[in-house]
Amino acid sequence: MDVHGRRTDATVLLVDDTAAGRYAMGALLRRAGHQVVPAATGNAALAELDSRLRRGTLPDVALVDVDLSDMSGFELCRRIKGRPHMAGLPVVHFSASALAPGDRCQGLEAGGEAYLAVPAEPEEIDAVVRAAVRSARLRADDQALARRLTLLSETIVTIQAARNLHELADAAANGTARLTGGPAAVFFLGPDDELYRGISRDRTSLALPDEGAHRAVAGLLRRLTRGQSGVRITTVPAPLWPAGFFRPGMQHDARLALILTQDGKAAVCLATPTRGMRRLNPEEETLVARLAQATAYAAEPLLMYQVERHVALTLQHSFLPQPHRLPELPGIDVAVRYVPASQQTEIGGDFYAALRTDDGVLAAVGDVVGHSLDAATVMVEIRHALRAYCVDESDPAVLAERLDRMLRHYHPGITTTVCLALIDPATGRTRIANAGHIPPLIIRDTGTADYAKAAGPLLGVGLPHPAPTELYLEAGDRLLMVTDGLIETRGTDLAASMEHLRAAAAGALPGLDALCDTLLDCFGHDREDDIALLALRLG
Repeated sequence: MDVHGRRTDATVLLVDDTAAGRYAMGALLRRAGHQVVPAATGNAALAELDSRLRRGTLPDVALVDVDLSDMSGFELCRRIKGRPHMAGLPVVHFSASALAPGDRCQGLEAGGEAYLAVPAEPEEIDAVVRAAVRSARLRADDQALARRLTLLSETIVTIQAARNLHELADAAANGTARLTGGPAAVFFLGPDDELYRGISRDRTSLALPDEGAHRAVAGLLRRLTRGQSGVRITTVPAPLWPAGFFRPGMQHDARLALILTQDGKAAVCLATPTRGMRRLNPEEETLVARLAQATAYAAEPLLMYQVERHVALTLQHSFLPQPHRLPELPGIDVAVRYVPASQQTEIGGDFYAALRTDDGVLAAVGDVVGHSLDAATVMVEIRHALRAYCVDESDPAVLAERLDRMLRHYHPGITTTVCLALIDPATGRTRIANAGHIPPLIIRDTGTADYAKAAGPLLGVGLPHPAPTELYLEAGDRLLMVTDGLIETRGTDLAASMEHLRAAAAGALPGLDALCDTLLDCFGHDREDDIALLALRLG
């Protein structure tokens, strides 16, 4: 028995160039319970090993005579150890000739594990063979553990880089599969009872379990983790564990590693199949438990972000007027669009406004620099301040100065870009103040499109703002204001993106809705930032 309680009866490759020697040593080994694979030369031994390697049945040990007819036993050992997939095969040299100590050292230097002088007692030969096998198996176990620890470390790095719970679940599932050598599924049950699931890559996406199966898993996790502390490993039998999470349409008992996040508000489950699969040994289960802990640590901030994202989106939807709630603006038609960033990115502070003033219609689009709940709340303050200021002041440059002072007073260190345009519906006179924002695009009824020449420093830095840029809109002309989330792409020059936007706008169908929809179709997919558009047309 070895240290794990396993029998060490071995398959022995016996290499001896004398038939009598092979017979005698083979008989002794067989009586000790071993299987014997004889070979008469070094080349025959290598051919046998190659054949067995292809079948995945390498022997457990090679017992090699030092004096072979085609090469020395030491050379055979070097060749075996030089092949990557055979290097772990233990080699024991033996010889009936008296060898000097230096010759014995040569065998060890070639990679051999031991040396036998024959004739020797049968018990000694058996003990040396078993010891070599046991030592090799322990080394293999140690190497396997080291590989699994490396896999665990790599998986932890991957899950810590996950940008959302879906990415985290997939990364944890793939890591669990690599640790265990089989399929895996990972589940997060959030405080709102929403279930997030990831499956390992070896599981086809076809025929995934239905919603009923997911509800059953959510119910199990709720019950199994109630009042739990630390990692709990348990088995759920197939009748209680829904079919199909590990293999399409197949039922398995599920071995679960369960843990709650530190705040106790969410459950994390790493699941692997047991029915028809190799049972994990204690070391493997320990590694899976450690992965469960790391996954729970990584899940907690992402779950908190889900809550923050929900609050930020609620703020934006509450304070940004929806198209059907825009105020009546005599002489001017308005269309707006707001598209939150992709799920893996944070909420920003994009905003728009269309307000009646004593001197016409004030249109505004802006973006608080940064991505967080703070950015969303500052956005709300700026929008409310603008509404208040324009009650008795409509000059865009003056409004920009006031917003700048407000931002520096209440939120020092935070900056914002904003573009303000005051349009007189009766005359088409338009005055524009631009604070670090993309300038408005003027799309003439004739089919041309050009950016207004309006620029100035962003809000929050205390620099003076230039006088408004003045231009005139004709009946049917459209003015488009956007935030940079629509067109900004990492690695692409903003000027090139602005030119693409100008060309797309010039080619859009008439009408405000057609313009906004065309631009979102062209630029608005899988963006890393929020998108706000405001388009208006002089009637």
